[in-house]
Order: sequence, then C-alpha cells, then structure tokens
Amino acid sequence: MIYMDTKIKLTAIALLMFSASAGAQTLSQAQRWFTQGEFEKAKPVFKKLVKQSPSNASYNFWYGACCYETGEMMEGLPYLEKSAARKVINAYLYVSKAYYDMYRYEDAIENLEQHIYWLEKKKRDTSEAEELMTKYRKGERLIRSVENITVIDSFVVDKQRFLDAYKLSEQAGTLKMTNDGSGNDDDMTVEFINEMGDKMLLSGKDENGNSKLYASVKLIDSWSNPQKLKGINEDMTVLNFPFLDSDGTTLYFSAKGDDSLGGYDIFITRADSEENSFFKPDNIGYPFNSRFNDYMYAIDDYNNLGWFASDRYQPEGKVCVYVFVPNESKITYDYDAVGEDKMISLAKLDNIALTQTDNNTVARAKQRLAKVMYATENKAKKADFTFIVNDNRTYTSLNDFRKAKAKQMFQEMTKKQSDLNALEKELGQLREKYSKSNQATKTSMAPGILDKEKRVNDLRAEIERMSTTIRNIELK
Repeated sequence: MIYMDTKIKLTAIALLMFSASAGAQTLSQAQRWFTQGEFEKAKPVFKKLVKQSPSNASYNFWYGACCYETGEMMEGLPYLEKSAARKVINAYLYVSKAYYDMYRYEDAIENLEQHIYWLEKKKRDTSEAEELMTKYRKGERLIRSVENITVIDSFVVDKQRFLDAYKLSEQAGTLKMTNDGSGNDDDMTVEFINEMGDKMLLSGKDENGNSKLYASVKLIDSWSNPQKLKGINEDMTVLNFPFLDSDGTTLYFSAKGDDSLGGYDIFITRADSEENSFFKPDNIGYPFNSRFNDYMYAIDDYNNLGWFASDRYQPEGKVCVYVFVPNESKITYDYDAVGEDKMISLAKLDNIALTQTDNNTVARAKQRLAKVMYATENKAKKADFTFIVNDNRTYTSLNDFRKAKAKQMFQEMTKKQSDLNALEKELGQLREKYSKSNQATKTSMAPGILDKEKRVNDLRAEIERMSTTIRNIELK
C-alpha cells in the first residue's frame, strides 16, 4: 500500500509538471502570435487563460487587446479597463483607442495621458503617443462643433460605382470615375468638370506615387496638360475627390494626413486669385467626417442638395451615400444644450432621423430629390448614346445628326467600336492565358497576341479619325 501511494503521488506530480509545462508553452506561443500581430490565433488562448485567472492583469490586457485588434472592441474594453486599473502601461493606450473610436474624447485623452506618464517614468519613447494625442485633441475640438444639417436620405451602394448614386443637375457640373474599378480607395480617381465645361479638376499620381490634385482647361478640341494645384498639395500627402462649387472659388476635396480623423477626411478651401493658389484647407468636421473614409462632397446649388460618401460601419466593398440640405453658412449644435451622448450620435450619423427636426424642410428637400432622380433616370432612358460634337452640342440619338453623311459615318463608327470591344475582350483573355502558361506555350502565343495588339491599336486610331471627321462634317 505504501508503495502504491508513493506511485500515485509521483504520477500526480508528473502530470502537474507536464500540465504546467504545456500551459507555459501555450502562453509563450500566444505571446509570440500577439507580438507578430496574429491576434486571431492568440485570442482563444488568452480567453482561456483569463477565464482561469480572472484577476491576472497581463491576461486581461492580452485578451482585451486581441479583441480590439480583431474588431470586437466592446468585448475587450472591460478587460482592458481592468488591466489599466492595475497599471499595465499599454492597457492605457488601448483603452484610449477604444474611447476614441467611441467619440469619448475626454476619456481617451485621460487614458493616453496616463500611458504617456508611465512611458516617461520608465524613460521610453513617447513620440507615437504624442501623435495620437494631437489627433485626440482635434477630435475633442470637432465634437463640440458638429454642424447642424438635415440629412434627408442615405443609401448603401457598391463602392466601385458609388458615383452613380449622385444625381447632380447640369448646373452643378459633372463627376466621372476614371479608375479601373478596383474599388480600392487609393486607386479611385475622379474627374470634375464645371458647368461651363471649360475647367477640369482631377486627381493623379505624382513622382512619388502619391495622389495629388490637378487642373486642366479646355482648348479648342482637347484639354491642356494638367497642372498641379498650388497651396494644398504641398502640405498634404494624399488628395483626391475634388469638387468646385458653383461660385468657382470654393473647393472641396478629400485627403489623408495629419489633419484627418482617420482615413480620408473632407476638407474645404478657397481660391486665392491674387496668388493663383488656394488658402490653407480646413477639415470640414462632423458629421461629414469620421474615423473611417469620407469623401466626394458635392453641392448642387440649383436643387439645394448636398452629397457625400462614407464607408463608416459598412461591409467591405460598400459605401453609404448621404443626401443633405446644405447650409448657406455653417450652423453648429450647442454642445452643452444637446448633451454628449446625443452629440456623438449626431456626429456619427447613426440615426439620420435625429437631424430631421423641421418637417417642412425635409418634405421640400425630398420632393427636390425625387424630381432630380426622376429627371436623371428619364434622361438615361431616352439617351441611346452620348456623342460630344463640341462644348455646346451633345448628341444622344441618331435623329440629332444634321448631315446625312455624318449620320452614316457614325453608324459605321459604332459598328467598328463594337468590333473593337470584342477584339479587346479576346486580347484580354489571351493575355490572361499567357500569364498562366509555361514558356513554350508563351512562345507560341506571342505572335497572335502581337497581331491582335496591332489590330486593336489600328482600330482605335481609325475610330478616332472617324470621330474627328464626323464632328467636322456636323460643324460645317
């Protein structure tokens, strides 16, 4: 019996030692995953550990931080707060980020101050935390001056085609997406042409690969080489989505940079005619901007409607387009009278009904929106095609042609354009197959691809010549 008891005790001790060793290995692996940014892998391990030891400050931090990094902020916040109460330095940082995401800027600042305090006490670098503090204080200022606007509608659309939702009158100018349709924010480029059709604003890459804003003016039958706008491109890294108001002076655009709350923010500036430049831009603030991407602010003065897009709280590949009634001059809510919780909701636009305080304003704006949407859809139905003859003449039907010869040539050109589209599709398929083939197959395919490329280029040139000839015949 003595022998058996001793054996059982030794076995139990061995099992405990093995269990402790396995637990240490699991914790060590989870810590490595955390350090490498593989939070999804680390999270279940830390969840189990914090369940076993609820008071362990480090376990609480690791699990809370994993939740934050994997998009489960509200799940992780109590654990982060518990670890911050035990003075885990990085817990203060994560708690501040969570409060920032919740628009609770005073709480965010308070926790970030604690984070910086302990970093300084331990003689660690505080530069990144100081940069965050600048952003937090900007948010604190902006939340106290949320613009009082009436949002009459919002609709979720595909990011690749979000401009289709903008129903602007001709008096507001035209917007056109010019990217390849990838839907990537940094690859999306937009051209804006003013009502007169003589000025274009567009985004394009500079020599460093950063998106900047350019302007081009209409020549007789072409556009001038784009020139970079002065006064705004120099101090901002990534600029896009330009829109010039009907006054010809006020410019709206979106940009990423130090003055952004997160992702793209919408900015406003005005032309300095004396210097042929623009004044320093201002962040347009809440509710137009958020910690997500907000862009393509446009005003239709003719219909007294405004538009902007945001991917706040949207699934991948989708954006929400908001339609609002623009103010003649900026009107803001009284922060103290409204209260923090309601002000945050107004800033986030999580309930647009809160902005609709005047029924008459809403009803009239919805009537204008319905009218402009009907007109746009009706125009699209009637137009068989769009053929621009000159700045003052655009054809949308064969009946618009004044010369029989031009009409006949246009029909021939349309057939060639159809042939070109088919040829380009074939070429694209060949190139895709070529990219996936071995060297022998590539060698055999090369002559056919080169031949199709030549035919495509020749057909494009022929269509361009025909297009010019048609215009000249119609203008005689």
